[in-house]
Amino acid sequence: MSNTLEISLISDNEFKCRHSQPECGYGLQPDRWTEYSIQTMEPDNLELIFDFFEEDLSEHVVQGDALPGHVGTACLLSSTIAESGKSAGILTLPIMSRNSRKTIGKVRVDFIIIKPLPGYNCDMKSSFSKYWKPRIPLDVGHRGAGNSTTTAQLAKVQENTIASLRNAASHGAAFVEFDVHLSKDFVPVVYHDLTCCLTMKKKFDADPVELFEIPVKELTFDQLQLLKLAHVTALKSKDRQESMIEEENSFSENQPFPSLKMVLESLPEDVGFNIEIKWICQQRDGMWDGNLSTYFDMNMFLDIILKTVLENSGKRRIVFSSFDADICTMVRQKQNKYPILFLTQGKSDIYPELMDLRSRTTPIAMSFAQFENLLGINAHTEDLLRNPSYIQEAKAKGLVIFCWGDDTNDPENRRKLKEFGVHGLIYDRIYDWMPEQPNIFQVEQLERLKQELPELKSCLCPTVSHFAPSSLCGETGINGIDNVENA
Repeated sequence: MSNTLEISLISDNEFKCRHSQPECGYGLQPDRWTEYSIQTMEPDNLELIFDFFEEDLSEHVVQGDALPGHVGTACLLSSTIAESGKSAGILTLPIMSRNSRKTIGKVRVDFIIIKPLPGYNCDMKSSFSKYWKPRIPLDVGHRGAGNSTTTAQLAKVQENTIASLRNAASHGAAFVEFDVHLSKDFVPVVYHDLTCCLTMKKKFDADPVELFEIPVKELTFDQLQLLKLAHVTALKSKDRQESMIEEENSFSENQPFPSLKMVLESLPEDVGFNIEIKWICQQRDGMWDGNLSTYFDMNMFLDIILKTVLENSGKRRIVFSSFDADICTMVRQKQNKYPILFLTQGKSDIYPELMDLRSRTTPIAMSFAQFENLLGINAHTEDLLRNPSYIQEAKAKGLVIFCWGDDTNDPENRRKLKEFGVHGLIYDRIYDWMPEQPNIFQVEQLERLKQELPELKSCLCPTVSHFAPSSLCGETGINGIDNVENA
């Protein structure tokens, strides 16, 4: 197989993909992402040469010059990337002048190496990477039953626990959203933050509890289950001891850090999962999420998470999402069974701007999703309420659009967003707005059964779900289901 090269230009307005470029290339622009994609069977034997040209040829052009305006060259060897030992990173290359071979500048090159998922064969037996069935907007439980640590009105169940996910599912959530990353011993765990607080006791100190912030990736799965841990917000709390006692006495399903495998096995299959894959993000001011500038190897990290999902998902509906554009690209390339949404905060007054150009605005996030053939984007509600035209623009481009953010907790905002046509709304405390009821997938399942089994049409059955499996022939009447479907 010969090497293939694709050149892509991604901006707010459009994206272009070409297998060739003009003789003098494309002009570099600060608001446009330029990407070179190479498919090769020999990743250790590549040489990439970048030629730089002046756009303004005001100087006299020498007659017969084969490369008018050529000012310098930068070279990147695949062995240089291999020596870094990373699947993704940043390299700074010197630009050597054309004639004197002196250094006249530098160019920053972001790179990722995408390797196949070991032991997995992509086929079309079951592929939903670009499939979305038209439905009414879906309710998605944020971190399960909601944010229990940092929002104005905290959820009554601890976030990202099996109990929280089950609570949202029992109140009609079509999907539950939660965050996944790895423990030190490479077990996929469900937890929102990249760091947590470890409790310590100092010698000869009257205060029995001292908290120490530590990255989750520095603790094994067993340590995450056995040690007394707290959310980083506990550093500012006056009731540290009380929170530790409450956690210690709680039931197992209320414990933080369940494994992804445990979650997949514990919740009914007809509850969809929106799995956010956590990764370190750098802000434009140079700060890193969780103060972590180094993390796992991206290929290894994703291979473990994807393998866990593919082996334990059954018939469950699953949508991945991530704020990291490279994570989205890798997930899309490594498997074709489940779709992925590119998470973006767009222009925000709440969160600091990110370093990655592809995530700075909602329009460029749309262009990136189109370019990588992703299912769509998961946009910040703040940006969508300010620019509702983004929703129709995304749909016109064939993209699915979800929304997230504290503004989605307002029922009036949710009403507007549903009218605007978003496909899914991620919000907190779904139990405050919806009674215990089957979700839309369970309702559809019963409707199919009613079509296939005529005798069910006269059967009095309020629901068919894992929450009430014995109610298929109850006493309530079939109208209960019809009301749920229309809600």
